[in-house]
Amino acid sequence: MSVLQAFLIGILYYLSDAPWYFGHGYYTLQKPVVAGFLTGLVMGQPVQGAIIGATINLIYLGHMNVGGSMPSDTAIAGYIGTALALATGVDTETALAIAVPLGLFGTIFWVGKMTIDSFFVHWADNYAAKGNSKGVVLMNWLPCQVMMLVAKVIIALCVCLIGQNVLNGFLSAIEGTPILHALGVVGGLLPALGIGLNLRAILKKDTIAFLLIGFLLVAFFQLSVVGVALFGVAFAAIYVFYASGKEESYE
Repeated sequence: MSVLQAFLIGILYYLSDAPWYFGHGYYTLQKPVVAGFLTGLVMGQPVQGAIIGATINLIYLGHMNVGGSMPSDTAIAGYIGTALALATGVDTETALAIAVPLGLFGTIFWVGKMTIDSFFVHWADNYAAKGNSKGVVLMNWLPCQVMMLVAKVIIALCVCLIGQNVLNGFLSAIEGTPILHALGVVGGLLPALGIGLNLRAILKKDTIAFLLIGFLLVAFFQLSVVGVALFGVAFAAIYVFYASGKEESYE
């Protein structure tokens, strides 16, 4: 992996949290499936990057930020996890085992960033006390964004360039041992955890019939995932239409 590629991945990692993407970076650029594809484009392997990113995304199907807490940083898992996997040539299961600790490291960075951002609030208060509205606006975005840009690019450069060599050395050391196989087994189990968390959120008595229909479409009609998704959109539209009509009738 070149320095330029690591730098571009750092920029993408920053944009996933930045407010410039119409405020929707969290819903698009921060998702591992998108991160994997974009990282693959940077590294010249968009298809493999999308496959790795989509597999990482399975872990975080039940991911939810509540208030100011972040259980795991999906962006760093998607961008840097995919980059390391492509650079070292590991299989998808091992890539998952790499992505999870990266996501936890991203949580530590998030807490540190939010702590430092609290100082900028006091700077804004000082401008407010002087009646300088432009200063208040400036302090609300400039210092925190500059700090986050520099920090995320440095993290990407360090982890991608240094981590690649460290990971290659580690994989060479454990090659042919049960440890490498164990990493693959653990990585293979992680998507089941994400799917289980997602099912816990959506498996209600009002929606279990739709889950059963999706299972039957795949099991008995060998329908592709895209086909099942299109059926899901149609059923969701019907459900919303009749649910809204039912509420109106009560009025």
